[in-house]
Amino acid sequence: MSKKIEELKFSGEWDLAPAPESTNHISVKKEYQLFIGGKFVKPKKGKYFSTINPATEKKLSSIAEASKEDVDRAVKAARKAHSGVWSSTSAKERGKYIYRIARLIQEKSREFAVIESLDGGKPIRESRDVDIPIAAAHFFYYAGWADKLNYAFPNQNPSSLGVAGQIIPWNFPLMMAAWKIAPALATGNTVVLKPAETTSLTALKLAEVIQEADLPPGVVNIITGAGATGSDIVNHKDIDKIAFTGSTGVGKIIMKSIAGTAKKSTMELGGKAANIVFEDAPLDQAVEGIINGIYFNQGHVCCAGSRLFVQESIYDTLLRKLKDRMQSLIVGNPLDKNTDIGAINSKEQLGVINKYLSLGKKEGADMFQPSCDIPSKGFWCAPTLFTNVSQSHAIAKEEIFGPVLAVQTFRTIDEVITKANNTPFGLSAGVWTDKGSKVFNLTSKMRAGVVWANTYNKFDPTSPFGGYKESGHGREGGLHGLAPYLKF
Repeated sequence: MSKKIEELKFSGEWDLAPAPESTNHISVKKEYQLFIGGKFVKPKKGKYFSTINPATEKKLSSIAEASKEDVDRAVKAARKAHSGVWSSTSAKERGKYIYRIARLIQEKSREFAVIESLDGGKPIRESRDVDIPIAAAHFFYYAGWADKLNYAFPNQNPSSLGVAGQIIPWNFPLMMAAWKIAPALATGNTVVLKPAETTSLTALKLAEVIQEADLPPGVVNIITGAGATGSDIVNHKDIDKIAFTGSTGVGKIIMKSIAGTAKKSTMELGGKAANIVFEDAPLDQAVEGIINGIYFNQGHVCCAGSRLFVQESIYDTLLRKLKDRMQSLIVGNPLDKNTDIGAINSKEQLGVINKYLSLGKKEGADMFQPSCDIPSKGFWCAPTLFTNVSQSHAIAKEEIFGPVLAVQTFRTIDEVITKANNTPFGLSAGVWTDKGSKVFNLTSKMRAGVVWANTYNKFDPTSPFGGYKESGHGREGGLHGLAPYLKF
């Protein structure tokens, strides 16, 4: 081994040549309309807003802003499609349509992945290898359930609810759309979906796929806008079910709005997941899991492992390994295949993250950030690690939604269970140990909807996902994801 190679090996400073993904194969229109009744139509009030690339701050497209009148048009189109076509379409035929959508997403996966990274700021590796494949997989999975509902719910005679209003966040735009639309269609419902205003492009590309799949007009309607548009969907009298993924604060507002109505709901809200590493854990594997759980996704997931609990006996070793690994992370162009950490989704979200960084230092925690080049344009945050953290610190209690990890120690199983459960959230958790008995012990005592063992952030369409307490109610995915769209 040459001296230069040896120096690089131990310093971790490998100079990788840029490997940007091409954008020649994608099509992004200068202006997007609302998708209502199987057609793209102009908004009634003629209002539009810009969507930008958070890595460059350059405008990508103008997006139609739906008014209350537009929401009413979409709901009426969905109701007409449900009553006139979709509810009477055979289950087998419904499955064929859903399967066709899945195949088209798969065929256009490269285009979807690039647009997702351009619009959302996430690394192309995550869009390409996680988001788009899982989105297609959910449509494939629920296509198979469409004609088997009587087997899924024997002797219950399930039937569709009607029109589902669905509101999704900016962190996994296409994947969240698939999680919502696929089970709704499989169970015979029609849909009015609103994507987040900062990441509407892949939902609108999905509308083009739906057109290409010849889905009957009005079965899926995709309308764009900000919070007011979402509120109009929630409060529309002809909506039968609300499916929402987003912040706990907005979720509480929605629940108050639909209280006293007959509307069903599923809520997938905030989280403050505990990632627990025991002394018998495979440490190198655990470090990769920690990195995957909080940094590769910029912390932009409700289930991000933002609280790390390390058994005292291995604390120094694990922390050293973790800092070394953080030093090798590449922050930069989301379209570069070498990039580990992309851009923060918006200027507003970056402001929230920076507020918590200042608060963490003010409360007495020790902050570590690896030395890395931050681009001068765009919204960026270096991967951040806080040690000397107590349970009372805001960074250990509140959802930050950024690449920020708060580290604490523990000695016993009972202690870490108490600490892990000491949160208003209960969405997910991770456990790292060589002992299966510890895994089962913790999963039975932790108030978390999903507990990963010796891995983190693994999703599968056959597995239900959802939380407890202020992380929401109901489940998406798997057999459990069908029930919220049915009446018995």
